[in-house]
Amino acid sequence: MDKKLTIKDIAALAGVSKGTVDRVLHKRGKVSQKAFDSVNAVLSEIDYQPNLIARNLKNNKIYSIAVVLPNPSFDSYWLPCVKGIDEAIKEFKAFNLSIKCHYFDPESTESFVEVNNTVLALGPDAVLLAPLFYKEALLAIGLYQEKEIIVSTFNNQLQTDQNLNFVGQDLYRSGRVAAKLLHSISRIGKVAIIHINERYKNAVHMQEKERGFRKYCFESGLEDSNIVTLKLKNPNIESTFRKFIDENPTIEGVFITTSKAYQIAEIIDDLNRSDIAIIGYDLIQENISYLNRGVIDFLIHQNPKRQAYLGLAELVDHFIFGKEIPAVTLLPLDIVNSENAFFYLT
Repeated sequence: MDKKLTIKDIAALAGVSKGTVDRVLHKRGKVSQKAFDSVNAVLSEIDYQPNLIARNLKNNKIYSIAVVLPNPSFDSYWLPCVKGIDEAIKEFKAFNLSIKCHYFDPESTESFVEVNNTVLALGPDAVLLAPLFYKEALLAIGLYQEKEIIVSTFNNQLQTDQNLNFVGQDLYRSGRVAAKLLHSISRIGKVAIIHINERYKNAVHMQEKERGFRKYCFESGLEDSNIVTLKLKNPNIESTFRKFIDENPTIEGVFITTSKAYQIAEIIDDLNRSDIAIIGYDLIQENISYLNRGVIDFLIHQNPKRQAYLGLAELVDHFIFGKEIPAVTLLPLDIVNSENAFFYLT
């Protein structure tokens, strides 16, 4: 059948009243088994698809989604996330949705807790959360779930039994990719894993990247004693790293687990140590500059804009179209060098 059938048409085909068809479609009221079977037989034959958009616009329910993420003014890595959120807001503006961002200081667990408590008090239908701090994130998620607020996460995947949806990358494999890249351009003699301005014990994303990196190196025969973990924090990043290089003149490569690769690249460039390979993350302008100059060898693109957009899109699909939210949505691990960076920036 090419034409769109009305409830009146379906009722005539099933030999029942329009009211009976309406009750079957919306699963309300009593319907005899015979009538129920007759209506469903017709629906199956015509491959009936309900107009969920119209249905949701009619019910006047405004679904509220809160996005909790680090303030991009503290770390430019998160700026593309805001752009992805803005893109989703524009795309879904015709629907009954309220999407608002709530920012926390990415270096403060106290700020993270405070912002989540504020969102909890607002009582949204769903929260899209960047769970930067492990323990605090689990506590916040537990409180949301007690209020039956749907929680989806992006960027950092929590290892937990809690029923969470996640959009992002496989961080463990991301670390393995970094190690293999380093292996492809050096002997992987003595290398450093560098964490910058992060609370390592709470930062799951860094731990998983380091775990994957070390596992690959172990499988490749590199002695664990040749892998050094270095945690750097402002305002002593430069002095600490320069001292580290002085004490480790045979260092052959560095793997920076955050978007701050440019801070290490600047020092290595100043020291004229072109023999040190650099693997980092993210296509922020400072990183791209050192990548194009050949100081940074590779950047792993985490596509934060796409992560935030998809996280919201999946929640919208759930509320407006009744779709189940995928448990895990993994984005590819894009490897960017000076030869292909242009294509990611256009």
